Amino acid sequence: MLAPSSAGGVASSAPSLAVSASGASLPNDETVLLFHTLQADFFNEDDRTVYVQTGDIPAMWLRDSAAQARPYIRFAPIAPQLAASIRGVIARDGKNILVDSHANAFTAGYKVWEEKWEVDSLGYPVRMMWLYWTTTGDRSIFTQRLHWALAHVLNTFSCEQQHATCSSYRTRFLSNGGAGAPFGYTGMIWSAFRPSDDPVRYPYNIPQQVLAADALDDLAEMENVGYGDGAAAARASTMAAQIRTGIARFGVVHDINNGTLMAYEVDGLGNYELMDDANTPSLLSLPYFRAGYAGTVLYLRTRAFVLSTANPYYYSGKYATGEGSAHTPTGWVWPMALVTQALTARDPSETRRLISRVRSTRGADGLLRESFDPNNPFHYTRASFGWANALFAELEFRVYGDIPPEPGSAPTPVLASPVESWEFAARAMRTAQLLPMDR
Repeated sequence: MLAPSSAGGVASSAPSLAVSASGASLPNDETVLLFHTLQADFFNEDDRTVYVQTGDIPAMWLRDSAAQARPYIRFAPIAPQLAASIRGVIARDGKNILVDSHANAFTAGYKVWEEKWEVDSLGYPVRMMWLYWTTTGDRSIFTQRLHWALAHVLNTFSCEQQHATCSSYRTRFLSNGGAGAPFGYTGMIWSAFRPSDDPVRYPYNIPQQVLAADALDDLAEMENVGYGDGAAAARASTMAAQIRTGIARFGVVHDINNGTLMAYEVDGLGNYELMDDANTPSLLSLPYFRAGYAGTVLYLRTRAFVLSTANPYYYSGKYATGEGSAHTPTGWVWPMALVTQALTARDPSETRRLISRVRSTRGADGLLRESFDPNNPFHYTRASFGWANALFAELEFRVYGDIPPEPGSAPTPVLASPVESWEFAARAMRTAQLLPMDR
């Protein structure tokens, strides 16, 4: 494999492994492919951190790196080398946040790659840190540097909650001299970009707010238990409650054509955007992030809207139907959105159908693309997209291995028999234990 230089690098796209660093044979089946991003996109650096390339772009996104690590944390208690790698990701995300807490992506040399302020860029790493700690009980992540990084997260969220009077953030991608559309105070966190890295229409992106509130709860617990910082914990808990109040008051809208459902974006002045986007957090993905949404009338009505032609980014073609994004060509479907739909489905037949569809549109290397033409899956964007492949691994761990989701995430239908699940889980755990992570 090709290791990155200090300016970033190119990851191998090899879909499988032959031997581990110790020489032991690895299972040569599709189970190994589920760990692809760990082998292709994770790189040990001289400062004992782990740089996570997003795939075929030589940069590390805060969001993507956390999402690429998250599905594998469940194996950390039995795979010391994997646990060490995730600790390295946590340490590097902390350092990146200290470089610029408004930036979303960085090079291997700690330079800002993109400075697009989006709330999920800070929410994802915090949730990943909390998940690793609660899964392993490993308190070694609670360094002084990480404490500073968490303070930056809290202060940035707090300032952007009061954007009009506190923040100096501007971007050339927004109107009004980089300040964006007018807005009112809601208790939620002002954002300039969506999880797709595209500019917002209105500054309160509801899926991001859901993620941020949970991340603040996680941050409060880490501050309390990890650092004994009760003041920071209280600030985080208060802000989480304010955000949830804002979601309930402004994020639920009564639309004349679609009834009562959740908006994608609002401005706090009565305007809202009804749509969804393939990137997570999304409205479709809400039960994946917060189990309480699963099965509620509000979510099911919102889901029905999202998976219909009323959603301007819901596309159909000869080979696939699903969500797309303004980030990619009009009419193209994202495999990640199909995976998200399968993860949040309640009907096993829907999950089974979607997994079959995702597999049929993969490349010859067995990997998922960013998006593809649903009338010709051989036309696609981004041959290597670590986030999508990691999310597909999460789906397969759940449905075939009956490996439970992380705390707070709604379950996904199990599609295998108990014996099949046991066999799959055994293969997955063996792969995780033998996985070489010493590059």
